[in-house]
Amino acid sequence: MGIDGGTELKTLRPEEFDRWWDHLARAFGGGPAPLEERELDRSLTEFDRSLAVWDADAIVGTSGAFSFRMTVPGGAVVPTAGVTMVSVSATHRRRGVLTAMMRRLLDDARAKGEPLAALFASEPAIYGRFGYGSATFQLHAEIDTGRVSLALPEGTDEVRVRYASPTEALAECEAVYAALVPRRPGMLARQPGWERAALLDPESGREGASALQCVVAERDGRVTGYARFCTKLGWGPSGHDGTVTLKDLAGLDPASEAALWRFLFGIDLMTTLAVRGRPVDEAWQHQVSDLRRCVPRTRDGGYVRLVEVGAALSARTYQAPVDVVFEVEDAFCPWNTGRWRLTGDSKGASCERTSDPADLALSVRELGAAYLGGVTLLSLAAAGRVRELRPGSLTEASVAFGSPVTPWVSHGF
Repeated sequence: MGIDGGTELKTLRPEEFDRWWDHLARAFGGGPAPLEERELDRSLTEFDRSLAVWDADAIVGTSGAFSFRMTVPGGAVVPTAGVTMVSVSATHRRRGVLTAMMRRLLDDARAKGEPLAALFASEPAIYGRFGYGSATFQLHAEIDTGRVSLALPEGTDEVRVRYASPTEALAECEAVYAALVPRRPGMLARQPGWERAALLDPESGREGASALQCVVAERDGRVTGYARFCTKLGWGPSGHDGTVTLKDLAGLDPASEAALWRFLFGIDLMTTLAVRGRPVDEAWQHQVSDLRRCVPRTRDGGYVRLVEVGAALSARTYQAPVDVVFEVEDAFCPWNTGRWRLTGDSKGASCERTSDPADLALSVRELGAAYLGGVTLLSLAAAGRVRELRPGSLTEASVAFGSPVTPWVSHGF
């Protein structure tokens, strides 16, 4: 496929991977990357879904997609194109390279029958014009464990926490993760090989911290949760001043989760627990004695795009009955443009084309933002991005689109 300026878009071949990956690394700052990370990326790359833009014999653009399945409200796990590895050479800006790659990736997702696409944005301003909406958020915190205590739920003392080898406990941890996938919108069913990403721990990337550590929670001899973390010992004028950095935590029930947090709060010689990329509705925020000393903050997480409006809106359920006609604008994927009638409730839904008068007018970007239930149509309307054409329809649709559990994309890609 030719692009303006003589560049050409091609499917990546396995023997081109190192050049492709080197270009990507340079585009993201050019720092040295561990060999372990490169080899993991090589093993996970779907070459038939990976793209390189060439200018003569030089790669000037990269992108690709993973064949994921994402949980949507109601618990269904829906085929989703996980858009990834996107870069354009600084020498080839504003020449249509990115647009050509986005066009090809969405066309391929549609051909594969994937109603959704998702990505993490290195620069959030880029992807709105391609129809992606900011749909999930992440919680970060720096918890002063020397001054903050936890009030724990009933049953916490019945949970045993023990150290385990991250590798030897992997299968048990993955069973916990798999059980949680249907419970929260945005979670990704783990594809074969992706379990190894959670164990990536190159020594060159530790910055003085320990190797990856793991504990598992057990109840009645069964693993009911796990936490992966590292520790870094520090000393200040008042003595020990170490930091625990949480990498991953999951529990099948509130008591198991609480037991894991209590363990992390109580590690000897550590005074700070650094939390990154967690769900914004985690219970520990209501268990701590002083939330201010946890310094919680949020940032954007996963971006969602409806590849096929009808199939995507039919795939999820709705927490209240809804019957609404959307006037959808989608300049980049024009097959979505037009009126769609959504009818549904907590048991199922249908979304079909219609000639009936529209109740709400919006672009596919707003549908992507609201799709998982973490962003309300009411808030988007207040921002001027959704127009109500039938009085009352906005509230009706906004309530229906909500989720009782905050959506969260469970790992990067």
